[in-house]
Amino acid sequence: MPAHGISGPMKPRPLDGLRVIELTSERCALAGKLLADMGADVIVVEPPGGSPMRAYEPFAGDRPDPEGALWWWHYNTSKRSVVLDLDSNEGAHDFASLVGTADVVVEAEPLGRLGALRLDWDQLGGTATNATQASGADAAAQPDSDGRNEGLVWVSITHNGRQRPDPPATDLTVLAEGGPVWSCGYDDHTIPPVRGGGNQGLQMGCHYAVATLMAALLWREDSGRGQLIDVSMLATANATCEFATYFWLNQQIEVQRQTGRHALPRISEPTQVRCADGRWLNTGVPPRRGPEFAALAGWVGELGLADECPYGELLKLGEDYELIDILHLDADPLGAEVFGAGRDTINFLAERLGAHELFIGLQTIGLACGVVYSPEEMLADEHFVARGFPVEIDHDGTSVTYPGAPYQFSATPWRATRAPRLGEHQDALAD
Repeated sequence: MPAHGISGPMKPRPLDGLRVIELTSERCALAGKLLADMGADVIVVEPPGGSPMRAYEPFAGDRPDPEGALWWWHYNTSKRSVVLDLDSNEGAHDFASLVGTADVVVEAEPLGRLGALRLDWDQLGGTATNATQASGADAAAQPDSDGRNEGLVWVSITHNGRQRPDPPATDLTVLAEGGPVWSCGYDDHTIPPVRGGGNQGLQMGCHYAVATLMAALLWREDSGRGQLIDVSMLATANATCEFATYFWLNQQIEVQRQTGRHALPRISEPTQVRCADGRWLNTGVPPRRGPEFAALAGWVGELGLADECPYGELLKLGEDYELIDILHLDADPLGAEVFGAGRDTINFLAERLGAHELFIGLQTIGLACGVVYSPEEMLADEHFVARGFPVEIDHDGTSVTYPGAPYQFSATPWRATRAPRLGEHQDALAD
């Protein structure tokens, strides 16, 4: 693929040479960000006046500023910005020309809008035959294939897919209708369900979009052809519901939301413990396998607490278990008692250790757990710092701390630059 965008002495990134056209929308912004930070030349197309995301609070300064919206900054790192009025003949022509140079288009427009402007996959992507097969449209209605980008991968993110109604939706309504909200909240069911933070309803669709478009690009290497990828935000939200959907489909059983743990048909024991320093820790799943019971008992001994701990004999019995099935403890009373002893031992340690010390100790012996952190505490955690997760991005001479990438590349490093100013790269239309 020909290389687009900025070049220089820095090491190449994983997606250098890939050009992506993104129609700005909060529904697809993360997909473009993930691609851009991995080196793709992502050109975000904004309407006159700028993306609505430029008006979202909070702002870097003390008053609203379209160039200082932190939402825009986060979701648009490493991109380039052009301004086009798609409702005008000139803007539509320029958009079609950009698409002709692209490997990927990512959009989340309301269904029918781009088609009415003759700027959708059916008009700009693939061959007339491919477009018809992908959309189910009447072949006679398709234009000639001249001018199509036959290698284009077009990603459409909508509420419920391109073949079904696309009602207005927000992050909250996607999470509620898709199912995750039913599984999120507190043991006290007089308290309403809790919406997960961080725009998860929007981000789920973006993650699926990136994974599938990468697969489509691999297929293109052999076939030479692009394709339409139809992402349903509702379906992606439901796919994250773990047992909840399957319990209902198979047995018409509703799972019950629980504080900080998996939703299950029955309420399980709490996993949050308050430690000696007053901090909270989520203990996750206590020991279930023999080596885990042995490791926990060994650590209790190393701490010099074996004589104080009243659960030593049960931990010893736990070493003989290959696996304790926590979904069927009623059928194994001794297993239930041993399993409870593992949990009680962790609570015993929490009364004597600080949250961070308990976290490090349990992780070291192979038991998953996590300190309850605020965002600023998380960024300061020694593990994240050592991994280089907090990154500094230059904003025209001012360094700003951002969350980095959850992955690392040994030969093609991840790298991010600040989000673009409105129309900053209008000259990209001449590329």
